[in-house]
Amino acid sequence: MKKFVWRLQRLLDIKIKQENFLRAELVAVTEQAVAVKGQIVLKKIALRQKLEDLGSLEPSQRLGQQQFFLKFVHVLDTQIRHLKQALKEIEELRKRKIKEIMEIRKSRKSLEKLREKAKEEYIHEQNRIEQIENDDMTAIKYAREIMART
Repeated sequence: MKKFVWRLQRLLDIKIKQENFLRAELVAVTEQAVAVKGQIVLKKIALRQKLEDLGSLEPSQRLGQQQFFLKFVHVLDTQIRHLKQALKEIEELRKRKIKEIMEIRKSRKSLEKLREKAKEEYIHEQNRIEQIENDDMTAIKYAREIMART
């Protein structure tokens, strides 16, 4: 039997490579989101730590430190806001990547189904051709036997 050759195999291979590439990109974006979340947590911890430090100071020392803290809080708050905005953008990018992966996967699955159907049809056709050849061989053999008797 001849080897099955599907003319859309290259397209299927490309879809598989695209899906793998997009998965790698999704992993990178997810790692980026985790890093930004970690930075936000660290900034909030630093803010809480400064508040605890201020609360433990004597009232006479606290006044000078509070002025510094108010400036420090403003900077940290701005940094946290920027990080949250960056995280929001990263999450939107992540959602787009997931959507792209799902579209590619859907396309790949439909191509795989088409390939399986084409392969089944090919095998069926090859079996039919083989059966016709066997029938012809049997008919020829039978005809030879009849001719040999006469």
